Amino acid sequence: MLGKNRLIFPGEKVLLAWSGGPSSSSMVWQVVEGLSQHSAKRLRFVPGVVYVDEGAACGQSLEDRAKTLAEVKQVLHTVGFPWHVVSLEEVLGLPPSVLRYCPREPAGTEGTYKAAVDNFLQQQHALETQGAEDSCGPAWGQEEQCWPQSQDPHEPLSPAGFPPAAQTEALCRLFESVRTLTAKEELLQTLRSHLILHVARAHGYSKVMTGDSCTRLAIKLMTNLALGRGAFLAWDTGFSDERHGDVVVVRPMRDHTLKEVAFYNRLFAVPSVFTPAVDTKAPEKASIHRLMEAFVLRLQVQFPSTVSTVYRTSEKLVKAPREGCAGGPEGPRCLLCLCTLDIDTADSATAFGAQTSTFSQMPPSALQAESGMPAAPCHTVGPGCCWKACGREDDRQTQVIQQLCYSCRANMKDLPSMDPLPPYILAEAQLRSQRAWVMQEIQEYLIEDSGDEAETTQS
Repeated sequence: MLGKNRLIFPGEKVLLAWSGGPSSSSMVWQVVEGLSQHSAKRLRFVPGVVYVDEGAACGQSLEDRAKTLAEVKQVLHTVGFPWHVVSLEEVLGLPPSVLRYCPREPAGTEGTYKAAVDNFLQQQHALETQGAEDSCGPAWGQEEQCWPQSQDPHEPLSPAGFPPAAQTEALCRLFESVRTLTAKEELLQTLRSHLILHVARAHGYSKVMTGDSCTRLAIKLMTNLALGRGAFLAWDTGFSDERHGDVVVVRPMRDHTLKEVAFYNRLFAVPSVFTPAVDTKAPEKASIHRLMEAFVLRLQVQFPSTVSTVYRTSEKLVKAPREGCAGGPEGPRCLLCLCTLDIDTADSATAFGAQTSTFSQMPPSALQAESGMPAAPCHTVGPGCCWKACGREDDRQTQVIQQLCYSCRANMKDLPSMDPLPPYILAEAQLRSQRAWVMQEIQEYLIEDSGDEAETTQS
């Protein structure tokens, strides 16, 4: 899969998102085998592993989380890659810049990829001729010999420690305030992706590998259709996801079914760590995710080509915005999923247009009454007050809702108040609102100025 797509160049730093489950464990183990000296098709990138501790969101006690982290540490020591263990509570301290698109360097051509491979092979041959196989030099091929066996000492969380109790309580309040399990799963996935993106950017990784299998992607495609994310299916289920710009998410396990992964892990004794999820032991109809999973797997039992058929459909999806939509890196993006918004006018005959029309016709006071939020005073007093930008005294509900895609808007309806959201989301929402208001004021000024010049010319 990696050789066919040629997205990862020799020497590139790649972060492996490991959850402890079967698919991601199989992915990490295959990378270990591909980087070994005896591999027939040897991988040439520099790997790292990230593990996100989601115990607080799943209601685990500190004792259970400590046991899980001990198992995680043991497996990571066995793998031998540089690793980063972070807790989900750390999203409360992320900077607002994690929600911004960062342009990346232009993608290399096929000739560039071949030249990089040739350069790597030449350096490796030069090291072998000089007898430096056992040295720990800067060459790409020898990176695995000098990898650290423990976490970076500058990491905010060590496997033996936990974040402050205040952050754990704040995260628990956030998930307890969400009404439905569907919205909880979407929120957890969003916060996890933001945290992994921050780790990748902070440590210089340009690619992130996830362990999404063919079966999981088929379920995800059907689930996202039901959630109203049809416009973003190509990014959510494709081999590569370039929505962040400088960090590209790749899914090299998308050709393997869960059954194949289970056989591989059994035959090669691949270690894994079981961690309860937010939907563990939930009934079949508790959420859209659980319902779609049961639906697809039940069909797969009766009709064995179900998963492969849905998977082949996802391969035909094209990553392109609709005509007349504000796309590209400069277009508006969803505040949570970071996908480029398909902006419709308020009177368009689409679900997004109907929602936009509804929110635009409702005053901020009505939005507050509908959500149960009291009117909050503006935090900025004096000439710097941003009441026009943020909408009637820092109306966070309006700020956040207006900057979400259709699916994220539907999920945020299950969150009565925006106050429990992480500070970086609220800060970025306010910044975008202020920027939009300033741009609108500048446009109005330019229009008035051009009108005054026209009247002067006529007179």
